Amino acid sequence: MTVAQYQALMQRRRGTQAVQPAAAAVPRKKPARNKTPVHSGPPSLPEPPAIAPLIAGLSGVGYVETLLMPYSEELLTSNQRLHHMAHHRLRKQLRADAASLAMAKRLPHLQRAAIFYVLHPRPIARKRDPGNWAPTAKAYVDGLVSEGGLLPDDNHEHLLGPSPVMGPPVTTGFARMSLVIVELTEPVTSQNTQSVAT
Repeated sequence: MTVAQYQALMQRRRGTQAVQPAAAAVPRKKPARNKTPVHSGPPSLPEPPAIAPLIAGLSGVGYVETLLMPYSEELLTSNQRLHHMAHHRLRKQLRADAASLAMAKRLPHLQRAAIFYVLHPRPIARKRDPGNWAPTAKAYVDGLVSEGGLLPDDNHEHLLGPSPVMGPPVTTGFARMSLVIVELTEPVTSQNTQSVAT
């Protein structure tokens, strides 16, 4: 049955006049997605994270250092859909930034350490999961260990973490990350930590 035949049938059933062909449907606009603004203002320095709650649950604490990582408009997250080449390029840049900072700060060579990565989110009123930034933290730790010489290796014998912590937000600019490096004077085991208050 064609459209014209269907319309004629419906006209006879209703006892009305000929039905005019339906107007072409107007396509609906998709709702605008909230996109990250291209320029969110100049980079800002977040407040330093509170160290005491982080090291309270660790035993055998030695040297402690907090590093505010260099500003980047792009960080790796677990939810991103990046082309593998773009992902590789960004990961390589984050590693190089961490290695340069380690050499500039003249970080000591440690045998064992716990590392916390502190997310300083953009000033947007919504809940954040700092664990989503684990790929950025991993790239930073790789740069500190392999090129910066912070630890002999980033395996379980030398490194505890990196563990996510939510920090104070930035006032302008994109999200930033701090790394809290805590030297452990005892072997890294599950007995080294108690519950860490964040």
